[in-house]
Amino acid sequence: MDINYKSNNNIVYSCKYHVVWCPKYRRKVLVGQIEVRLKELIREICEELQSELIELEIMPDHVHLLIEVDPQFGVHKVIKTIKGKTSRILRKEFKELTTKLPTLWTNSYFISTVGGAPLAIVKQYIESQKVSERR
Repeated sequence: MDINYKSNNNIVYSCKYHVVWCPKYRRKVLVGQIEVRLKELIREICEELQSELIELEIMPDHVHLLIEVDPQFGVHKVIKTIKGKTSRILRKEFKELTTKLPTLWTNSYFISTVGGAPLAIVKQYIESQKVSERR
């Protein structure tokens, strides 16, 4: 498996996450021009935050991201920023979002780490460190 690592001033990392979130009440409002604008906004925000957007898909009632985030900045801050800015801008540009929903997004989201070695391999590597240190 070929892993591309990133680095900042003091750490080297590969932190990829699959993130999913929905509009309030799971309303199917992410269509047409709203979908197009949302994709633009997410790409811009990820660039601002220096997070790599690997994949993005928008369904009428939810958003899927595959994103790589600097662990010192934190994935929670990235998601909070994306949801906050997109909600504010989309509700300003598309008035139908203010009449149908009290807020654009739910407070919750799904997140899962992605990539790297399987858990069993990592566990085996960690367990083998004591043995190799003794030699």
